[in-house]
Amino acid sequence: MALVGQTSGLSSALEPSGAVDCSVGIMAYNEEANIASAIDTILAQPVLFANVTELIVVASGCTDGTAAIVTVRADEDPRIRVIVQERRLGKASAINLFVGAARSPVLLMVSADVMVKEGTIDALLQHFEDPTVGMVGGHPIPVNDETTFLGYAVHLLWRLHDRLARQSPKLGEIVAFRNVVPGIPPDTAVDEISIQALVSQLGYRLVYEPEAIVYNHGPTTVRDFLRQRRRIYAGHLRIRRQQGYAASTMSASLIMRALRGSGSLATPRLAWWTTCAMALEIAARGLGRYDYMRRRSHHVWDTAVTTKRHIAGAASPQVQSVLVFNIVNFHRQELELGLHASRQLIHRITQHIEQALGPKATVSVQQSGTIVVLLLGDRAEAERTARKLVDELEGQPLRLSGRRAVSVKIACGIIAFSQSGHAVAESIPTQAPEAIKPLVAT
Repeated sequence: MALVGQTSGLSSALEPSGAVDCSVGIMAYNEEANIASAIDTILAQPVLFANVTELIVVASGCTDGTAAIVTVRADEDPRIRVIVQERRLGKASAINLFVGAARSPVLLMVSADVMVKEGTIDALLQHFEDPTVGMVGGHPIPVNDETTFLGYAVHLLWRLHDRLARQSPKLGEIVAFRNVVPGIPPDTAVDEISIQALVSQLGYRLVYEPEAIVYNHGPTTVRDFLRQRRRIYAGHLRIRRQQGYAASTMSASLIMRALRGSGSLATPRLAWWTTCAMALEIAARGLGRYDYMRRRSHHVWDTAVTTKRHIAGAASPQVQSVLVFNIVNFHRQELELGLHASRQLIHRITQHIEQALGPKATVSVQQSGTIVVLLLGDRAEAERTARKLVDELEGQPLRLSGRRAVSVKIACGIIAFSQSGHAVAESIPTQAPEAIKPLVAT
């Protein structure tokens, strides 16, 4: 009853009357290699619909320099705070510390090992102008190489997640929610679903925002794939029993419906890979049910190393970098040029990148027009390569059919996966006065 009263009070306080205050939380375990970049990525985001009043890092049982790095950053920026948890008690325990310490009416949580696309935080927070909205989740996109079976399996899972979430919100990887939840069960292994259950049971609406994009890295070995999926399914079963709430991904009929429209059976190879991926998921769910029946807890889990780096990193000392290219204001460009011409432009950019990098890189294109490049080399080399490509692409018009030429502005983000498995996110800044400038054909 007390929670219901708190909810109504916060709802009236958050009527659309300007930007809302927001606290950001990062749960970190031994993230010294990338915690500074993770903080910078958040605080550098342009935000119109909220004020990021504080950023709290919970250093949970860290045995490296994570806490010290955040402490130094906190001396430079008063918005930054660090909470040191001496023992690693699980992510849910760290989240409860964050929720208890946060002072803003809206909380945002993001993992330290994902890359947040510019505009994502604003896309999430704008929904809180509606007082009926209680929680908003973003759109995770993996950077795994889809030409490998496990890369395809990871992409398939997140594509199905996207299709399901558009119909019945299933939120994860990056979430924002009203500060109406006093805490979540400390033994949960699926923290976002625990929050989702509590928020929805308080009568708030859940919203999935597909334009709020974060890039993550899925497992690249069968062992890590099964371990991750097993833990998640066991956690979902536990939430269904503890909190009486089932995520949409628990419904086999909804999954099959999403699969039928996903294009995953379009060719014999895709059909075979899809069948094998489904077999792996079924096996993982069987193991997860076994763990649930045996009351095995997953709330403190071992990190799956291959979710922090590309598969090449497991077999060699080379460093893998991921370059993510986007045309600035791509959706406006589609309206100005038309769908066919804009897709042809993406093809020209992809061709240029492939020719410039040669066989040492794997290049793939997302349906949104995002171009993902997997490249061997350290972060410094990747940044030099990205800057050179951006300069080349912006330096001269790109020819389309009918002798039409256009110039573009390119934004690029970088994730570098080190030998230790840590991901370091960077971005190549771009000026954005005009996203695309049609030129007169000569």
